[in-house]
Amino acid sequence: MASTATFASYLLFSVAAAIATAALASAGNEFSELAATNKTHLHFYLHDIVSGSNPTVIKVAKGPFTSNGLFGFGDVVVVDDPLTEGPNLTSMPIGRAQGMYAFASADAELRKTALLFTFNVVFTEGEYKGSSLAVVGRDAIFDEVRELPVVGGDRLFPAGSWVCALQNLQLRSSHRQRSIRC
Repeated sequence: MASTATFASYLLFSVAAAIATAALASAGNEFSELAATNKTHLHFYLHDIVSGSNPTVIKVAKGPFTSNGLFGFGDVVVVDDPLTEGPNLTSMPIGRAQGMYAFASADAELRKTALLFTFNVVFTEGEYKGSSLAVVGRDAIFDEVRELPVVGGDRLFPAGSWVCALQNLQLRSSHRQRSIRC
């Protein structure tokens, strides 16, 4: 009896998968065609604003350890950072980096600080408006360049093999600026 139920479930799953695949293939999605034919290199700037009247970084959980700095091991923050075409915060806005990061390195040496970084790059202006990328990975924030995997995307970026390279440009107490290349 169990093998009949297992076979029926397998058959149902196979038929559903075949129908879904056929439906997607025949949809003629304009975005899928563009994404399949182009290799895209993106370069933009992310601005973490950690203090002032309009911060874009908010601590939502404090780790159990004391820290001499603004953040420490176990802290979790939510971000809604502006993305711009140029390195200045006043440059042309193109979107937002929305997500969160956790301070995941217990090492007391500041230079070894690492984050678990998970965020969506949401394009709100320009050629990629309405599209987004999902980025998840380890960000050793004091390394010159870090590579984080892009694990998904939508509209113009539905699939593919992507990596985001982050590079710090400015570190001030109130504003951390990163150059991002995907």
